[in-house]
Amino acid sequence: MKSKKHSNQVRIIAGQWRGRRLPVIEAPGLRPTGDRVRETLFNWLGPRLMGAHCLDLFAGSGALGLEALSRGASSVVFVEKSKSVLDSLMEATKTWPGIEKAKFVCADANQWISGERTGFDVVFLDPPFGLGQVADWLKVLIDQGLVKNGGRVYLESAKEQGIGESTLDASVAIERQKVIGQVEISLVRYHTD
Repeated sequence: MKSKKHSNQVRIIAGQWRGRRLPVIEAPGLRPTGDRVRETLFNWLGPRLMGAHCLDLFAGSGALGLEALSRGASSVVFVEKSKSVLDSLMEATKTWPGIEKAKFVCADANQWISGERTGFDVVFLDPPFGLGQVADWLKVLIDQGLVKNGGRVYLESAKEQGIGESTLDASVAIERQKVIGQVEISLVRYHTD
């Protein structure tokens, strides 16, 4: 059996866990969101995180959901298909104060989405590149009722697979969007009124 090497780490940027380091194991398709991108995203979200119920779909390293908890989110559900990746995340954070606000779920995103009925204030949607268009995943989340009215969804994709206004339903508006290197990041707001 191949050993799980910790090829790199991610660092929590701000909040109660500021400076804590999270080891990231080598796994196919796992590419943790870098510091610069996370800093931009969390500046965009600002005070909306306080008390928010969040979903980190395709959690991977867990950097997005952990950053949200560190900055005041009430809860985060981490959904990750790879048991070894999820086990590493749980082991690395088990002694962090306040980690009981996290719920860790080992499941395929499609299957989990189809059975979940909770609406979230903030959803982090960062699927492995090549796993489909983020706009398609966003539509599924909205159709399943997983984004509350007024909720935000963060989308991260390869820049050539990014979203544009024309790919979105009228109930979704792009609030912020930026290309950093080869990655496009967007923050969208879902509204039913």
